[in-house]
Amino acid sequence: MMNIAIMGQKLARSSLLLILGVALTGCNGPAATPTDARPPLEGARIGGPFTLTDQNGKSVSDTDFAGQYRLIYFGYSFCPDICPVDLQKLMRGLAQFEKEDAARGAKVTPLFITVDPARDTPAALKPFVARYHPRLLGLTGTPEQIAAAAKAYVVTYHKVDGSAPDRYLMAHSQLAFLMSPDGTPIALLPLDDPSTEKDEGAPAAVAAELAKWVK
Repeated sequence: MMNIAIMGQKLARSSLLLILGVALTGCNGPAATPTDARPPLEGARIGGPFTLTDQNGKSVSDTDFAGQYRLIYFGYSFCPDICPVDLQKLMRGLAQFEKEDAARGAKVTPLFITVDPARDTPAALKPFVARYHPRLLGLTGTPEQIAAAAKAYVVTYHKVDGSAPDRYLMAHSQLAFLMSPDGTPIALLPLDDPSTEKDEGAPAAVAAELAKWVK
């Protein structure tokens, strides 16, 4: 069952990169110099308005983050392994970046948007996001609100039946976006490929990518 979910995540990520035609030199290649650096996702139609609910039950809109860089990851708290590992490394990378440059680190707002609103209520998200970073916001909403947000970020997801009605998995795009202060996309942050043993999404790689683009 888990293989189906992993295949769905890998296919969704590969499909997005193919559609965008993005060369992810920012994630895996040599660092660009300040004079020739251009955001890998520059001009991509990714992002848009959303209204969701955070882990404290507060209504949150994209406009609340105007002027802030946004680190956005779609997943779900009931994920048995991939989402927790991705979030751990992303948030450790952010923490490392904050330690190296507190002023620039404070400009990055991390957001976790669930693709499983039926189970990821604010009460379920609150202890989940608290494990990873003190500033990580967990966002949920109605199925329609989540679908709209996912569509804006070209994220796909679907339910995979489990051994019981409440033990299903969610196959979804495995992507972490860095968005600019004006809400336009900058780059995809490095994540592990679940089909390999390589550590592509190491916290140091995440911190380096943030350092490259956050001004």
